[in-house]
Amino acid sequence: MTIHPETRVGHVHLKVAELDRAIAFYSGILGFEVTQRYGTQAAFLSAGGYHHHIGLNTWESRGATPPPPGHTGLYHTAFLFPNRKSLAQVLKRLVEAGWPLDGASDHGVSEALYLTDPDGNGVELYRDRPEADWPRNPDGSLSMTSGRLDVRALLAEA
Repeated sequence: MTIHPETRVGHVHLKVAELDRAIAFYSGILGFEVTQRYGTQAAFLSAGGYHHHIGLNTWESRGATPPPPGHTGLYHTAFLFPNRKSLAQVLKRLVEAGWPLDGASDHGVSEALYLTDPDGNGVELYRDRPEADWPRNPDGSLSMTSGRLDVRALLAEA
């Protein structure tokens, strides 16, 4: 038995140390809209008017530090952008904010930017190429790669 093929990840809910700092990153830099706020304890953010794609809370984590390397937990949250231009626009906002990238990759099927949020959570910002352009092996199976993404060329499209 398999899960229904239209099932999607609805949202991610993150424990953060300081709510305003997390909102400044996810809303102020990345551009998600705050849809609901519960004082200094929690906030919900979205793209396009959905009730929320991101939940942020300090219920168990106010003032906390990120988990140390070598421990289990969230590797990263990935946000899919609808096209290359919208990915370039968020890259421009990151550059203007002085927010560092941890990496940038061309995976053949997608182009991805990697960074870390203020609480040490990994974030991937990416766009998929059209499926007809995905690299394939001779047998037709997917052939994902991990090459260097030309960040300057992407930024030029902002």
